[in-house]
Amino acid sequence: MGTAAAVVAGVAMVNLDLFIVNVALPEVGEHFAGASLASLSWVLNAYAVIFAALLVPAGNLADRTGARRVYLWGIAVFTAASALCAFSPSVWALVGARAVQAAGGALLIPASLGLLLAAAPPERRVAAVRGWTAIGGLSAALGPAAGGLLTGADWRWAFLVNVPVGIAVLAAGPRVLPSVPPAERGPRPDLLGAGLLTVAVAAVALGLVKSGDWGWGSAEVIGSLAGAAVLAAGFVARSARHPAPVLPLSLLRVRSFSPATFANVLFAVAFVAMLLSAVLWCRQVWHWGPLRTGLAVAPGPLMVPLLAIGIGPVARKVGSGPVAAIGCLVFAAGIGWWYAWMDTGYAPGMLPGMILTGIGVGLVLPTLIGAAVGALPPRSFSTGSAVVTMARQLGTVLGIALLVAVLDTAGGPDDFGDGWLLILAATAATAGSCALLRRPRTAPVSEPTPATTA
Repeated sequence: MGTAAAVVAGVAMVNLDLFIVNVALPEVGEHFAGASLASLSWVLNAYAVIFAALLVPAGNLADRTGARRVYLWGIAVFTAASALCAFSPSVWALVGARAVQAAGGALLIPASLGLLLAAAPPERRVAAVRGWTAIGGLSAALGPAAGGLLTGADWRWAFLVNVPVGIAVLAAGPRVLPSVPPAERGPRPDLLGAGLLTVAVAAVALGLVKSGDWGWGSAEVIGSLAGAAVLAAGFVARSARHPAPVLPLSLLRVRSFSPATFANVLFAVAFVAMLLSAVLWCRQVWHWGPLRTGLAVAPGPLMVPLLAIGIGPVARKVGSGPVAAIGCLVFAAGIGWWYAWMDTGYAPGMLPGMILTGIGVGLVLPTLIGAAVGALPPRSFSTGSAVVTMARQLGTVLGIALLVAVLDTAGGPDDFGDGWLLILAATAATAGSCALLRRPRTAPVSEPTPATTA
């Protein structure tokens, strides 16, 4: 195993795992009898919340202590947590193991690109970044089918598949990974700020997913949302004062960075709700098995890496705003197709919408990431890209929570129609925010940089 293989294996594990777990979710619910969709949603949300909160502090840690050491720590934690997930005795034990898994993912993702660049000669570094960013798209394309195949044997394999890969990386890593010297020691990362962000986002998700049980006007829902607002205010105040904050507020003053980051949040809401709704429709309405579901969902993600490779020059020529807005229109057309014709069957109903949404994601996602990072000065690329990824993870939590709030336990066709209207609203809001994007005064970066994959 060489350097590239050791890095690709770790990054692919983290990206692949989210898509595999989406397909495995119904089997997890059947295994833990009585687990509601609201409870199962935390299997996804716990991962996204912890990953989002720890991503920037983990990048800071890698800079302070060395990328190789932190990367191997991340692999070890992710691998051990994957085994814990597979053998969890209850759904809430699984949620806890997923939180630990996310911590491992947050450790290894920021360190991975630094290792890859350290091993590449200067003339090959752009190609190395391009290959690194393609891992996420390829994982998204392979994830649903892989998830269906593994879950068809047993849902535990969706997690156990990580264990031999992680062990192989841990065995070979100390020999093949380059030793990247730590940067000058700066201030310690703001772990308290990360904790405030974690609890704030979790409180929002709790209020949303339990709104059906508690009622929108209940003290529990209002208390959850109000508590989240107070914690979020504390997080912002902490970020304004701390020398190494989770969210560097100075970045939000950079031209085009704020609207691009906000657009990433909105589109993440639409994207994750689309993907989860497609899986749940296949499982709950058509009663398909996991493998058939995974293959049915795969054509959409397959569009993403194909378009992501070639859309950069177009966005630089005509501007990120128009390209992302067109992508939103195509994505919305796919959701609209589902709203009108999903119940006619796979070929006339789901497949055209899946392809349209995949094309839309391929146009929007890399364009918005590039617009955000490209607006920053070079010294802020790593931190800025980590913030963008954090924003996307927060959007993921909101998208899952909002879809669960709309769908009832049965997940009937009418409920899915309401869910698709929610996705259309998030997509329209994304398109509106694209109007605020302007071309950067300086030449934009040619490739996304750290933490843009997961």
